[in-house]
Amino acid sequence: MVPAACEMFHEQLDPPGVVDNFDHLFAGNSSRIPMNMMLKLAAAMTVTAFSLTAAEVTGKVTLKGTPPPEKVIAAVKADANCGKVAQGEAKTRVYVVGADGGLANTVVYIKKGLEGKTFPVPASKVEIDQAGCMYLPYISAAMAGQTVAIKNSDPFMHNVNVQPKVAGNKGFNIAQATQGTVNDKVFEKPEMGIRFACNVHPWMIAYLSVMEHPFFAVSDDKGNFAIKGDLPDGKYTVEAYHQKGGAVTQDIEVKGGKASAAFTIEVKAAQ
Repeated sequence: MVPAACEMFHEQLDPPGVVDNFDHLFAGNSSRIPMNMMLKLAAAMTVTAFSLTAAEVTGKVTLKGTPPPEKVIAAVKADANCGKVAQGEAKTRVYVVGADGGLANTVVYIKKGLEGKTFPVPASKVEIDQAGCMYLPYISAAMAGQTVAIKNSDPFMHNVNVQPKVAGNKGFNIAQATQGTVNDKVFEKPEMGIRFACNVHPWMIAYLSVMEHPFFAVSDDKGNFAIKGDLPDGKYTVEAYHQKGGAVTQDIEVKGGKASAAFTIEVKAAQ
């Protein structure tokens, strides 16, 4: 739409056979371009450009069913070091559910519709911290090739043990002995739910999902999410992936840079 609009606009400015410059627009010939046409062309180009640069897919993830209660991790306060830095009562984070059933920690991303397209890797880093003897956040996501900064905010040693399953993603097991230590890592291939562990404190677990594009989000503590970026208008399949509850998909159509989706994930039966 933009190229066609631009071509029409330029034809009006400089039709075939006219070789003079823009001065002719302001020398009594401005009537050659009707004002209403100029306004329509400008509006068309503005709307289309907006849809290419300011897209937003919003929605909510809801949990169906009653999850088992999260367990208190008593070992955190029992540990000689961790007990001094514990941030409240540490609990497992299998199903983090808001008052109205909104499900947190769900990775929502464009699963189909971007085949054959490439996008620049974000310059920003995704941070995974170790604070109060817990990984924060519990669930995160990054684009393949994006830097993941792994930090130790505690005043004693943690280690970070990560063993991806997809070929091309390198595993590592590193010690972070001092407070403030940061190690940057990059995962080159898409992979869902890469597990982060600390062998010093075995309850410390987190998961990172790596995407082939930048169109993803993680639902907040109310289950809400917003995928933002230069997502072209069109039809897509969106997936909501929960580490315990599994994945569900929905087809959407982005129009004028906007779309919405709602997902319901069911509590998995105890195994």
